[in-house]
Amino acid sequence: MKKFLFILPGLFLLQTALGQASVPATPDTTLTTDKNIRNKVLGDIQESLDKKTKDIDQTLSKLDHKVDSLDQEIAASRDARDKADKLLLRVQSLEKKQQAIEENELYVYQANYQSAIINLVSMDKEIKPLVLFNASKSFFTTLNETANPMTYPGYQEWYKKFNEYIQKEKDHEAALAVLSDFVQITGNISSATPIAGPVSQALFLGINSYITSLGSKKKELREQSQKMLLLTAKLSQFNYDKDLVEQQWDIVQKELEKLQIHYDTILNQNLALLRVPKGDYAGRFGRETDAEKRYQFLTDLRKDASALVMTRKTADAKSWKQPIYYELMDVQSLKLRFGDLTFDIRGILSKYNELIFKYRNDPEIGLRVQALEVKLNALNDTFDAAFDPNDYINSATRMYLVN
Repeated sequence: MKKFLFILPGLFLLQTALGQASVPATPDTTLTTDKNIRNKVLGDIQESLDKKTKDIDQTLSKLDHKVDSLDQEIAASRDARDKADKLLLRVQSLEKKQQAIEENELYVYQANYQSAIINLVSMDKEIKPLVLFNASKSFFTTLNETANPMTYPGYQEWYKKFNEYIQKEKDHEAALAVLSDFVQITGNISSATPIAGPVSQALFLGINSYITSLGSKKKELREQSQKMLLLTAKLSQFNYDKDLVEQQWDIVQKELEKLQIHYDTILNQNLALLRVPKGDYAGRFGRETDAEKRYQFLTDLRKDASALVMTRKTADAKSWKQPIYYELMDVQSLKLRFGDLTFDIRGILSKYNELIFKYRNDPEIGLRVQALEVKLNALNDTFDAAFDPNDYINSATRMYLVN
């Protein structure tokens, strides 16, 4: 089987941790946030690897110099015994060099797996972006209010009169009978306004019939009804456009749910490999509020990860890299999938921007849409502050170099 040597470019996983570019944490980093805790542990991994790599480089440099010197001495020697002794020293130096290279390879795998584990456990809150979805509640509440004609001035009062007409004339007009049935099914006048879908045609026919029935004597009510018909028509189109975007949103939410299941599987698998009970993980990290204790848990976790790599190499010197390779690829796959989903979310937010741009100057619903725009801008700002799809994708694709 081909041997894989994983070398993370630059600062390995440390600067690209979960797509959030950052400067490696210094020892005096204040542990005030999850990101600071994660970056400090990753900084510890980096510091340890740098020290080991420096020592290995010095060892290799000395051995290379020694081999070069022995080559010159062997070439210049005329004594067979002396040449044989120097050849033996040369072989021993090359063996030590190979051993140093293998040690460096072990250190790299240990650092990679430690970083992968820290990234993995830190990904939990990002896959469940509560900050984003909490911010979205205000937007979606306003969005639904904007799409609901019952929230517009005068509509409820007018609708009561229109509904009285429906109940009075439903036995004489099929469209009114359909609307009446719809009201009875919902049991709620405010939700009985079908402004999108197949029932909308019956609604417009019903409103038109109501306006016609008013005649010229009820001029004020007739004019009000015409305004409500226009408002309902505008909101019908608005709802249609909104529903197209929300279909995409539903797909993303389902994918996030699938990703969460996949994430839980990989997390549980790695915790089992490290012999960390799920209860310890939840208690010492997930529910722990003391930043220092969370940092200590991650520190212990990375030590367990390093020990696991060593144990696997000791147990199977020939194939020890293969299972670690799969674990690293699992984490990379999660980052790529989540990166793709953040791109999708960004695309959906852009669609909402287009929706608002289309209706923000409309004379009937424009003011409400402009109020919705404020909420969407806040949601966009929250998303941009928490996620960068390009960073997620770019860092994931550059996590490992394979030689």
